[in-house]
Amino acid sequence: MARRIVVTSGKGGVGKTTVSCNLAVRLAVLGYRVALCDLDFGLNNVDVVLGVENLAVYDILDAVEGRCRPRQALIRVPEYPTLYSLSSNRVSGRYISPQAVRLVLDSIAPQFDFLILDSPAGIEEGFHRAASCAEEALLVTTPQLSAMRDADRVAGILKCYRFPRVGLVVNLVRRDLVRKGETLHPKEVASALRLPLLAAVPEEDKLLLNGVSARVRAFRTLADELLSEEEKEGKRR
Repeated sequence: MARRIVVTSGKGGVGKTTVSCNLAVRLAVLGYRVALCDLDFGLNNVDVVLGVENLAVYDILDAVEGRCRPRQALIRVPEYPTLYSLSSNRVSGRYISPQAVRLVLDSIAPQFDFLILDSPAGIEEGFHRAASCAEEALLVTTPQLSAMRDADRVAGILKCYRFPRVGLVVNLVRRDLVRKGETLHPKEVASALRLPLLAAVPEEDKLLLNGVSARVRAFRTLADELLSEEEKEGKRR
């Protein structure tokens, strides 16, 4: 059965969806079957980031409301044979229950190793809908104090869900600002939020080491940190 990991953040603009997409791609590159589920019904741009926005016939709301079967709403990402997108649509004034979304995810879960759930930022209804469908969580923040303050609120609420694993991704890290003391080091961010640091993702790369950018290496680290030894061993066989 698929591991269900919600990716969330305290505020918008910290790169939560980018982290979700890059993590999903990295897991797919490793050979895992991954469904990236867009549960951000307000912005819903996972399909745009993955470049499959013109391939969608149905979305998760069609599945929730019975216009299609859940598997019909899945879109295979052409570049990655084991990666699928479950897109959403903008919802205005409509209540979509966590139970309805969970039923759709339950239906597709046996086909996958991972369900990555892209959650709305903040702590409103959409966040709780996504979190209630997950079994693990990744919290994304930047080193800025305003983002950390909002992330701390989300971290406190995630503890109420009693997830066995909650990890931290510090995104958009600028090493020059860290060296100058203008932003905190990612390890200091993790210490302040009292969460294990799984990856620190740089804002930009001007220097490539062996042809691989620091951002790519950061997402490799994130995927590696998420995988259990049993999962790694299974792929090596």
